[in-house]
Amino acid sequence: MTKRVYNFYAGPATLPLPVLEKAKEEFLDFAGTGMSVIEISHRSKEWEKVMTDATNLIRELMGVPNDYKILWLSGGASTQFFMVPLNLQLPGKAMEYVSTGGWSSKAIKEANIYGEVKIIASSEKENFSYIPKDVEFSEDIAFGHITSNNTLYGTAWGYMPKVPKDVPLVCDMSSNIMDRSIDVKDYGVIYAGAQKNLGPAGVTLVIVREDLLNRVPEHTPTMQKWKIHAENDSLYNTPPVFPIYVCKLALDYMKEIGGVKEINKRNVKKAKLLYDVIDSSDGFYKGHARKDSRSLMNITFTMSSPELEDKCVKGGTARGLIGLKGHRSVGGMRASIYNAMPFEGVKELAEYLKEFQAENQ
Repeated sequence: MTKRVYNFYAGPATLPLPVLEKAKEEFLDFAGTGMSVIEISHRSKEWEKVMTDATNLIRELMGVPNDYKILWLSGGASTQFFMVPLNLQLPGKAMEYVSTGGWSSKAIKEANIYGEVKIIASSEKENFSYIPKDVEFSEDIAFGHITSNNTLYGTAWGYMPKVPKDVPLVCDMSSNIMDRSIDVKDYGVIYAGAQKNLGPAGVTLVIVREDLLNRVPEHTPTMQKWKIHAENDSLYNTPPVFPIYVCKLALDYMKEIGGVKEINKRNVKKAKLLYDVIDSSDGFYKGHARKDSRSLMNITFTMSSPELEDKCVKGGTARGLIGLKGHRSVGGMRASIYNAMPFEGVKELAEYLKEFQAENQ
């Protein structure tokens, strides 16, 4: 096998090697059917088991209560940017958002199509380098919305905002779902594109409290109603079978290694290793995110010049450390160390950054 590199791209992201090996092993003959998983009927008992197992694993690993529906949908988290306000709108009531990065900005843009949107807090004036403090959503609104981790800027929510009892909190967890334990009951809706922490691109996980499913206006296109997908166990139309199948394998792997508690333990260890390199570099590496808002998933930093950063990225690539160039809105560098990134990859990166500093200071 060709030597595998360490993939630090923000997404699609690295997957556990045992998951890829299992998918390879079963690709031509899935569950004794004599067909690939991408060939079997989505109405077959073999596929029904995949869907049921994937859903049950999400419920188990995340502690999802029974009064929440788990949906597997197409269209990416970007489709949920408009499906959230479409399904949760209430006549005459505003929708409140916190603006903490590029993805929340896009979600806000889509919500404006459906009614009044209020931005109750924002870190945009400081290039989204922190999470606003003491956020509190209003009474008598349709819903509140946050983005729990900001891939572009390397920030993450470290606390729960104050949310009135009757106001559902919606959270885009695309880039940090299952990186730590949460109480699902704190949220009305959770959604996440799979391609960072769950599996390959092509499927989006939506977790929605059942009582919210009836809010959707009657004259809404069928495929845009969460309610329809919930009633049909995400099989109203042909689902994205291969991405869901790989998610199921990844969830099996997560359970096998100890679940979210163990994943979080590993994530904290990995992030600390890189942040320690940044903090001990005497300014050679400058972290973008404030220390109280740092992400466990996306470590963003800059150096004294774009030329030096480019040299560092190229050196990393030559060493098998791929995808270290930062997003154009931030510049600099970014190491995405999602759940599946092994500690060995982060250790290799930390050693490289120390060597690069010693050679270029």
